[in-house]
Amino acid sequence: MSSASPPSASPSHADGDTRRVRASLIHKVCGDEDMFALGASVARVVEMASSDDEGTHDLAYYVLSDVALTQRILRLSNTPTYRTKSGTTVTTISRAISLLGFDNVRTTALAMLLVDALSNSAHANSVRIELEAALCASLVGREMARHSAYQGAEEASIGALFKNLGPLLVASHEHDRYREINALVKGGTHSVGQASQMILGASYDALSQAVMAEWKIPDVIVRSLSPLQAGAQKVAINRGEWMRQVASFSMEVSRLLGRSASPAESPEFQALQLRYGVALNLSADQMKALFETVQNEMTTLLRSMNMEPQPRDEETSDSGGLPNVLLLATMDAGGGAAGGAHPSGKPHNARELLLAGVQDVTQMRAAGDAKVNDVILAVLETLYKSMGFRFATVCLKDARSGQYRARLAFGEDHARRQAGFAFPMGAARDLFHLSMENDADLMIADATSPKIRDLVPLWHRALLPDAKSFIVLPLVVSKVQVGLFYADRAELAPEGVPPDETSLIKALKGQVLLALAP
Repeated sequence: MSSASPPSASPSHADGDTRRVRASLIHKVCGDEDMFALGASVARVVEMASSDDEGTHDLAYYVLSDVALTQRILRLSNTPTYRTKSGTTVTTISRAISLLGFDNVRTTALAMLLVDALSNSAHANSVRIELEAALCASLVGREMARHSAYQGAEEASIGALFKNLGPLLVASHEHDRYREINALVKGGTHSVGQASQMILGASYDALSQAVMAEWKIPDVIVRSLSPLQAGAQKVAINRGEWMRQVASFSMEVSRLLGRSASPAESPEFQALQLRYGVALNLSADQMKALFETVQNEMTTLLRSMNMEPQPRDEETSDSGGLPNVLLLATMDAGGGAAGGAHPSGKPHNARELLLAGVQDVTQMRAAGDAKVNDVILAVLETLYKSMGFRFATVCLKDARSGQYRARLAFGEDHARRQAGFAFPMGAARDLFHLSMENDADLMIADATSPKIRDLVPLWHRALLPDAKSFIVLPLVVSKVQVGLFYADRAELAPEGVPPDETSLIKALKGQVLLALAP
């Protein structure tokens, strides 16, 4: 689990779980048949040389071997942006390559490979955002290459395209991690590099480079994905350094164009000018002209791919309605300490205690004579003892009062707290309702942080003013909100809940859901 506390509070997360996430992601990307095929195709297209007729023939043959790719390239070459003045329809790929240019067709083919491989992801909205960013960056890179004196400058557009490969793959293959990274960045406390390093154990750039290296892409392109130093850039001393600058610049321009209706009027435009203007020999007017050109070409490219405009707000597209601060608190990827004391009160052997509780509850239900209340009580007791909470309760819907009310409780002053633990059934923008509405298990490691505190209802603050960390486990049966488990501590819980403990907690809750099911 990734808690809402600062990264420094949970070093075990970065040292342990992040390594597992990184290794798992690399394994998925490089071991999955579809991704392996994508890598092979990318490598094949990248290695095609534009310097002779054989390269043009190879590219034409490759495009023609894919009916969908052929149709898209021909559609693009027949748009007003590229169509010949005579208006003659382009019907052959050879003519399209002549009209669009070898490098344009090659980069477009690479972009379309990414679209075909990833656009059908289960998390299509987030992937679409990252795909558009990659496509737009490739167009920026192509424009920069067009005006460069470097031999082989056209490879900058390939580097720019794959600069966003890391976010693309994470959005597609590890979407929960993708949301956690975005939440950290939007919170303003982390850069993209810092957030991805914290959650994945490798920055997006490093992940992109690792995958491209696995795909056997030329080193000069792989190295172009390396991050730049902060601040204003100096004029590059060689093509490799220039490509790095172009790839980073292209990605930053792409992000700006994606979120601003008037990018040239934004403060980010001035920042881009200061950072890259001298290094890339771009005046403010030239940069504005670049923006306009890329925006027009982007519209043309998306139309050629039948990609209609989509909203770019990731929070509304795949977040399921949870605020970003709660997305970070979803109980699914924590990093726990292997040893040492937990000041929060959580036992060192929490996993073993949870496992024993799961076995007890499973046997209780298997016997066939356990009542629902018996199962709930056993689960509540297991959570309370195994995780070292000071107060734990189960809150269920009370139709007569129109409230969710605590029915059972353990811990300090439990009678008084149980009596006061009640809240209206009507929808509200607090973390209890949000947890149930989104069926999201939450681990709040630091309830004192301003963003979390804003989501804590007044009744809870009054009843449990010293609760510094707590969990919320919603009970939702067939999309019907039944209630929730709640348990808290009077101390912060930076150790979090690692994946093995999370699985056991979910198994405990699952037994209750089975017991509650009609």
